[in-house]
Amino acid sequence: GALRVIQVPDELQVTAGDTATLGCQVEVAESGVQLRMERVRDGGLGVLCATRLFFVTPPLLSPCPRRAQGVQLAWHPPRATLSLPQVQANDSGRYICQVILE
Repeated sequence: GALRVIQVPDELQVTAGDTATLGCQVEVAESGVQLRMERVRDGGLGVLCATRLFFVTPPLLSPCPRRAQGVQLAWHPPRATLSLPQVQANDSGRYICQVILE
């Protein structure tokens, strides 16, 4: 099936200590499909958060395994939001939302 992923916002600036909220809109041609969603940070830092979701899954809030505490993924189909609390200067970079139809 067809898949389209839109990241919002394109660019985000936050002050140290604030929460960064990164959105990802997912559009699929058919409902009921299983997705694998990954949030990847560039610079060779790898996967920040990964989870499997059904497109019709009811809204959920899930902690992401990560070195830093408090990172969460909220899923409100068709939108996923990653929250990074208390960001610091070393959290800057490019974050990519990757979605794979399984």
